[in-house]
Amino acid sequence: MLEIDGQTLTIEAIQEVADGTLVRLSPAARERVQAAHEMVDAILAGRQPVYAVSTGVGDLCTQVISASDARRLQRNIVRSHAAGVGDPVDERAVRAMLLLRANALAGGYSGIRPVVIDTLLEMLNRQVHPIVPEQGSLGASGDLAPLAHLALVVMGEGEAVYRGERLPGGEALARAGLVPLVLEAKEGIALINGTQFMTALGALFLLDAERLVALADVAGALTLEALCATDEPLHPLLHRARPHPGQVASAEHLRRLLEGSTRIVRRGYHRVQDAYSLRCMPQVHGAARQALAHLRDVLAIEVNSATDNPLLFPAEGEVLSGGNFHGQPLAVALDYAALAVAALASISERRTERLVNPKLSGLPAFLTANGGLNSGYMLAQYTAAALVSENKVLCHPASVDSIPTSANQEDHVSMGATAARKAMRVLRHSQQVLAIELVVACQAVDLSTGVLGRGTAAAYRAVREVVPPLADDRVVAYDLDNALKLVLSGRITQSTEHACVSP
Repeated sequence: MLEIDGQTLTIEAIQEVADGTLVRLSPAARERVQAAHEMVDAILAGRQPVYAVSTGVGDLCTQVISASDARRLQRNIVRSHAAGVGDPVDERAVRAMLLLRANALAGGYSGIRPVVIDTLLEMLNRQVHPIVPEQGSLGASGDLAPLAHLALVVMGEGEAVYRGERLPGGEALARAGLVPLVLEAKEGIALINGTQFMTALGALFLLDAERLVALADVAGALTLEALCATDEPLHPLLHRARPHPGQVASAEHLRRLLEGSTRIVRRGYHRVQDAYSLRCMPQVHGAARQALAHLRDVLAIEVNSATDNPLLFPAEGEVLSGGNFHGQPLAVALDYAALAVAALASISERRTERLVNPKLSGLPAFLTANGGLNSGYMLAQYTAAALVSENKVLCHPASVDSIPTSANQEDHVSMGATAARKAMRVLRHSQQVLAIELVVACQAVDLSTGVLGRGTAAAYRAVREVVPPLADDRVVAYDLDNALKLVLSGRITQSTEHACVSP
């Protein structure tokens, strides 16, 4: 069981909880949370005007709310902000949201009762997954709409999935043996004011994207061998002369994958040098590694940050209104990372084109032995090109946009949720494009000769377990779907890593 304290959550643990790991609140965090809650009680008793505790929200922050209406205010905040639309967010992302919101509250800056966190964690542990529409967040006061739909279920409202069945929120809680909460002062705003939608998507995106960079090296290495290219561009001296860490790492990974290959030309290369899509893999793949490293740094801070408003500091006796909910740090980093992942797909599609084009490969046209009667993998490259082209549209940065809301009180927004959602779509397209290159490269390997490298041989075997060699034409979509499932499983990179370290 994972124990959270608002300070030590890792990105990898988010994935574990998304996949089912149980969670509890640490005793030390429980004490901090209780201390901040007692401060809220003192605020109510003293009738001090504090945003969203004894005032309205947004442009209504000047409207004073009586202590007798504290519960009603919090309930109304959640209901009125549950304005999301669109398809439901998938359950893994919802689980990540529940964890991240609980962890943010565990920092002890929000003024809520510990039972609020306990309820979020029990919803996780008993698999009560709120229905959260994917659209509606501006990333301004955090992810108000998505988090409000999550908070509705805490109150016994909204909808949730329990054991595969979509139910009213109250019924889902009851079936799981949980009791809905009547939210006290500050608890409604604390549940909905934060960046946990974009952070949840961002964390899941990051982990898959990091695996995709490694896979891009594998696919590219197979293509080098299928085309009997040279490994001179991977020489350590080149990368010592331009030592970007990502570039150095990709070059080293490619060399390990190709170790033992007899297909790679190491001396007297008749073409002198290869096209950029083959020669510049360390530079392009390496840039993606570094963009993702930046996103990891941003997320590592965000997952253990307090992002609601106002924040309470019991030791200092301060209640401070600020803007920790603003999603700009995430929006910019997610836009950057999506661009980098799109580049992995872009260079991969160019390598696929070189494999199926007989003028560039020296292999049979479209990698079929009976061209004309058969079209081979002609359309596989079309599909890759279509996905790469769509990525170009999606990669317009969301973070350069802003649109004022709440009567111009919230006059600059981050669009971080849009950045996160777009990044996920770019990632899915790019995973498919790399899966296409793997299928096509393995077909090209079958039409050429020589021994594969230790790493690439393992990748070839993994692909051939799910996609047999193409002799006569068949429905290509099945090959591409099976290859995508293999990519998503992680088995290819696992097998190549094992092969590269085995004696």
